[in-house]
Amino acid sequence: MFSYRYDAHLVPGLIANIDPIVDGWIAYDDRGSDAVFSSEPTRRRALLAAAFEAGADWILAMDPDERLENAVADQIGQLTSRSRRIAWGFRTLEMYTPDSYRVDGPWGQKVQHRLFSAYHPDRYRSTDLHGAWFPEDLRLKLRDSGLNLYHLKMIEPRRRAARRDLYNHLDPDRRLQDIGYDYLADDSGAVFETIPPGRGYFPVHSDDGGLWMADVSDVRPA
Repeated sequence: MFSYRYDAHLVPGLIANIDPIVDGWIAYDDRGSDAVFSSEPTRRRALLAAAFEAGADWILAMDPDERLENAVADQIGQLTSRSRRIAWGFRTLEMYTPDSYRVDGPWGQKVQHRLFSAYHPDRYRSTDLHGAWFPEDLRLKLRDSGLNLYHLKMIEPRRRAARRDLYNHLDPDRRLQDIGYDYLADDSGAVFETIPPGRGYFPVHSDDGGLWMADVSDVRPA
């Protein structure tokens, strides 16, 4: 499941990527929102409710600017055949070209748990940005799948700066992330690795240089 707005044109690529992995998908069309950035918890709760009502056993939470490595299609059955008390994590790699990612500092250490069993949406607790997709009281065991999730948004330098500006606008006091957001546009000391053979993703990405998000350069902080 996923939501889309400024990145709607990336959805066909996402669907092609997850088609061999999932039995079906649910999307939230956020293009009718008037806010610069609509409520993330509201969108997530709506998606969780739709998945629950559809009778989903497992949920894979994605964004249009993300791609899973092809090997997930071969291993997804092994992951979902394990205990439903497990939330599976994917190594989240920030792409700086369509086939290379950053690994210095915090960049090579990101893991996000995106595959988990469906649950009643009333149990969802997050009220802020950057929250988990599932509440602590579900007591899910966090496990590393050993598989890669490729994030495409950072490829374009202008987009890196816009991402920094957007989160500084939404969280000016760094209340939701201690290290702040300036690091998103800081390329000093960057170290990169190329996707190794056999760990690629489909479809091939050709970056369009667009912003894929709100431009808050002329918007005063909330």
